Amino acid sequence: MELSDYILTPFYLGLIYALAYAIRPSITNKYTVRYFIPALSAKVIGALALGILYHTIYAGDTNNYFNHASIIYKAFGDSFGAGIQLVTTDGTVTPKIAPYTSQMVWFGPGSKEYFVIRTAAVGALLGFNTYSVTALFFAILSFSGMWAMYMTFAKIRPQVYKELAIAVFFLPSVFFWGSGLLKDSLCIGALGWVFYAFYRGAIEKKNIIRCLIIGILAALIINSMKAYILLAFIPPAALWVFNENTARIRSAAMRWVAKPLFLLVGLGVAIYAMSSIAETDARFNLDKIGEQSKLTATYLQGVSKNENGSGYNIGEQDGTIAGMARLAPQAIVVALFRPFLWEARNPTMALSALEATYFLLFTLRIFWRVGFFKSLQAIAGQPVLTLCFVFSLIFAISVGISSGNFGTLVRYKIPLMPFYLAGLYIMQSITQPVAKQARAQLVRRPQPQLA
Repeated sequence: MELSDYILTPFYLGLIYALAYAIRPSITNKYTVRYFIPALSAKVIGALALGILYHTIYAGDTNNYFNHASIIYKAFGDSFGAGIQLVTTDGTVTPKIAPYTSQMVWFGPGSKEYFVIRTAAVGALLGFNTYSVTALFFAILSFSGMWAMYMTFAKIRPQVYKELAIAVFFLPSVFFWGSGLLKDSLCIGALGWVFYAFYRGAIEKKNIIRCLIIGILAALIINSMKAYILLAFIPPAALWVFNENTARIRSAAMRWVAKPLFLLVGLGVAIYAMSSIAETDARFNLDKIGEQSKLTATYLQGVSKNENGSGYNIGEQDGTIAGMARLAPQAIVVALFRPFLWEARNPTMALSALEATYFLLFTLRIFWRVGFFKSLQAIAGQPVLTLCFVFSLIFAISVGISSGNFGTLVRYKIPLMPFYLAGLYIMQSITQPVAKQARAQLVRRPQPQLA
């Protein structure tokens, strides 16, 4: 980091918090207001901590993104027209931008990194080409979507405001990897807005046009970087909307008639969205997903040889969908509940191992106290739980199979973590009365007398 980071960052932090306090009354209620500033602070700390870590110990994507953004910043200084072209280009090289694109390894029409670079360039312009200020810009973008996610969860199940805040904002891996100058920050923020748009527009049926615009823009942002997030989210989201709308029909006869119709519409929307995503990236065509997963896992397992043994192997992949299905149980375990504590090789892996251990113990606790089949019944009977767990399992399978090492997995899996933990907290809240009643009956049950 440079001198400008130390001079400008305190000023921008003051500006950010002043704006946060000004808008807080309009986007919080008496229950959520207490979490707004702490949640924002977690994002700020995550963004700055990631930058410090990568500038002092590691080298990685965040530095490369900023270096590319600095080239665009310089282009604006040389020619405003060249800068605008670099931010808005479709990947075509023109004479005006050629001197700059030749310096960018990640420039090109198919580059998934260039959207991050465009966004970072805007942050660099706002922050006078200062890394930490640009990172704070990413933290704010991520926070906006995650606050929308939190408010949506809190509206669905207001009884667990505090627990939902923990799930969305205060998991160490999520606020560390999902706040700084990385793809992950933009993706998880956009996912929060997609979740909000589905609930507000398709379930509450309020501000439908606005929600449609928000949902499409957020989906396009995700699709420009990590299309597989949408592929995992859209089918369970369509099922969620279908279940919520059919449950609100009071007449059993009307429900019986409407259920197939809603289901067909939901499936149609999901299939259309998934096929549209696949058209934009051939890697996600159905017949190539297995092959792409194998290639990614093989590459990352090779990388892990230089990462102090952070690699894992859940079985041999054959590049087919059937092969991925065979490895699905192991992939779910590795994504949700590993690394185990004894597998941690460095501090970041240790944090991930602690989170995974908490996920494992909390999951076992709920299923043990409520009962396995009653827990499944609760998940099937509550549309939001169906969304949370189906999305989490689909996503866990995709990243568990394709990651190949824990260092990559801890970043890849952060979109599922708020949904999975929120699902656990909501299920605990819903099933607690049942569990308490069962324990009370057990206490009241007459005990056998000794002869």
